[in-house]
Amino acid sequence: MAEFLELAKTRRSVRTFDGNNVDEKIVAELKSFAEGIENPYGINIRFEFLDGEANKLSSPVLTGEKLYIAALMEPGTHAEEAYGYSFEALLMKAHEMGLGTVWIGGTLPREKFEKASDLSDKEVMPCMSPIGGIAKSMSLKEGLMRKGVKADKRLDFEELFYLDSFDNPLSEQKADGLDLRKALEAVRVAPSAVNKQPWRVVISDNMAHFYEKHDRGYDNGTYDLQKIDLGIALFHFESQMKSEGRALELVVEDPKINLPKDVEYIASYRCK
Repeated sequence: MAEFLELAKTRRSVRTFDGNNVDEKIVAELKSFAEGIENPYGINIRFEFLDGEANKLSSPVLTGEKLYIAALMEPGTHAEEAYGYSFEALLMKAHEMGLGTVWIGGTLPREKFEKASDLSDKEVMPCMSPIGGIAKSMSLKEGLMRKGVKADKRLDFEELFYLDSFDNPLSEQKADGLDLRKALEAVRVAPSAVNKQPWRVVISDNMAHFYEKHDRGYDNGTYDLQKIDLGIALFHFESQMKSEGRALELVVEDPKINLPKDVEYIASYRCK
């Protein structure tokens, strides 16, 4: 199995598409893949493939898109993490097949997308993604958006990852010695809302403890977009470990590490 990290490093958020319809066979393959997606929490995430023209859908930050994927969930404990994990699994599969995608959480006519998705009274639709062929060049508005959120930049390794406590930043060299550098780098390159990178990871013995560094404006009381980002991070860590042939188990067991301000424990991987 090819290393997940190499695939993740080639992926970028795409907002300018070639204007062509996605081949029906590819759509069918993606729908079949979506039906088989499982997450460590065992929470069901529903996906809807939406024709833009038929449903009169669009987004002001996109150009040339014809097809969308909406992801829906029922709010509840760990629902956001399951949502991020599952939707990222599908979008990485689309990327592997040569298609462009981008997480969209705010810049869309939400009511139209919810109606097209047959949203039930119990469900919410935090995000959607366009999907399609990538245009040969970015639109001006895409270039400006990427510049605005510093899309090609990531926080330094030592700002995100720690050894035993938040007082001890973990260097790439030390992570390499623990055979965790690539898995943590897969987390570092993951997408997140406005590229905030809210994940923090503390390595202790055979455990990787994941935390959310809260920023204001991402929790609307129904769901927290940054917890969705943590689900994306969990998927990236697990996928790289599995691509290395490593076994691991997700557990929710707070290690009671002293936390900096606005940091919340999310989950841990037990690395076997």
